[in-house]
Amino acid sequence: MIITRRAFTSALSLTGLAALAGLSPLHLFTAASAQSAADVAKPVSLPDMAIGPADAKVTITEFASMTCPHCAAFNAETFPKIKAAYIDTGKVRYIFREFPLDIKAAAGSMLARCIAGGDAPKYFAVTDMLFRQQNDWVVKNTTETLARIGKQAGMSQQQVETCLKDQALLDKIAADQKYASDVLKVDSTPTFFINGDRIKGETSFEEFQKKIDPLLKT
Repeated sequence: MIITRRAFTSALSLTGLAALAGLSPLHLFTAASAQSAADVAKPVSLPDMAIGPADAKVTITEFASMTCPHCAAFNAETFPKIKAAYIDTGKVRYIFREFPLDIKAAAGSMLARCIAGGDAPKYFAVTDMLFRQQNDWVVKNTTETLARIGKQAGMSQQQVETCLKDQALLDKIAADQKYASDVLKVDSTPTFFINGDRIKGETSFEEFQKKIDPLLKT
């Protein structure tokens, strides 16, 4: 599915994000299976946001949409367990990549990138906040809530508006989404790759353990 510029602009007007109307459309594609761990490891347009040691035996790459309720549930229930057991102990490197399924998700991802700059731990903190307040900014007044979150992080109203009008940033998010779709065959969120091995959908901590622990023994 490809979101046309007309549909994109119309959606923005309906959600109260009219300031974004000049931005490029996002492209959504159907997909199948991943190609290789090397394909997954390759960052495309935007630098990876990752926590955990770069030389860890296991790398988990998550593709998520900020408006996805299953992604929010995973963030609240399973990710903290993975972080405590594997990331904080230096066993796993965890990469978060944006795969926005709609314009609101794109706006949330843009705001997270703007707030964090190149600071990965700060980026993870902002995405956690966005997931935990998902109902507020997705269902209710998107513009006002995102502006409030931006201000809580130290941004001015003007900085938030400038961020959400950043054509180059949206283009990079869209390009990375297209790569994930075309090359990695991501077609839903959340999708995870553990050393290149794909897992689709919200997954329990126990299922991650079954995948991770054998890799740590090799």
